[in-house]
Amino acid sequence: MRTKTMHLHEAGLPVTDFGPVLAEEPGPLLFATVSGAHLYGFPSRDSDVDLRGVHLLPTEDLVGLREPEETRSRTWDRDGVEMDLVTHDLRKFVRLMLKPNGYVLEQLLSPLVVHTSELHAELMELAPRVVTRNHAHHYRGFAKSQWRLYESTRELKPLLYTFRALLTGIHLMRSGEVRAHLPALLGEVAAPGYLPELIAAKAEAEHGGAEGVDGAVVSGDVGALHRVLDEAQEESGLPEAAGRAAFDGLHQLVVRARLTGGGALSSISPVT
Repeated sequence: MRTKTMHLHEAGLPVTDFGPVLAEEPGPLLFATVSGAHLYGFPSRDSDVDLRGVHLLPTEDLVGLREPEETRSRTWDRDGVEMDLVTHDLRKFVRLMLKPNGYVLEQLLSPLVVHTSELHAELMELAPRVVTRNHAHHYRGFAKSQWRLYESTRELKPLLYTFRALLTGIHLMRSGEVRAHLPALLGEVAAPGYLPELIAAKAEAEHGGAEGVDGAVVSGDVGALHRVLDEAQEESGLPEAAGRAAFDGLHQLVVRARLTGGGALSSISPVT
């Protein structure tokens, strides 16, 4: 389930050195990766850069009277490119992992790594234990919400998000592997032949329209992929829910990280 680190410039990122930005974080980071269109394989020239990750709150922040800052978010502009960084405290992130939440697994396993640590590697090793058949619900729901957005905006972005979610879900049900990169998925799952053309068209503008798209054709193709996802879920060999071993392993990791103050974070290094 682990993937090799992909060079950031090959993914179309306009910025590859995130060290100065991450150094401004108020506490230690376990990891930070790139999500969004760059991870999905269809960035535009004007795409935002979405960074996601995990931070580690000190124990005193969790046992006192003040509400802990479990989620941190900030947005900034760099040379005309909008960037944002959202991180969760380790405990909150692990709780999300234990739900059928494909989004956090994509962040954890993203090959676009800008900051990593030994604890990041341990989380990645534990990730296969939490993958279940019920993750299909996540991708089915996300595809439906993006399709509704496409119907209201007629933009290429939500249309590609719809196809990406369905293909990721199908591939996950069949292989147990989280793969979010749409161009790579086209080689793994049967998909409409016009998708490479749509990917190329979106490269011109983040909110470009889908004027040349036949609405009836794409509606039929999306419906067909929903049926394939249903079948893949029904036939999947994945478990219905994460087992006790997954919970215990993640629990032990969180406790050890908290009690040691993230001792394994000493090996953190940025990836450029």
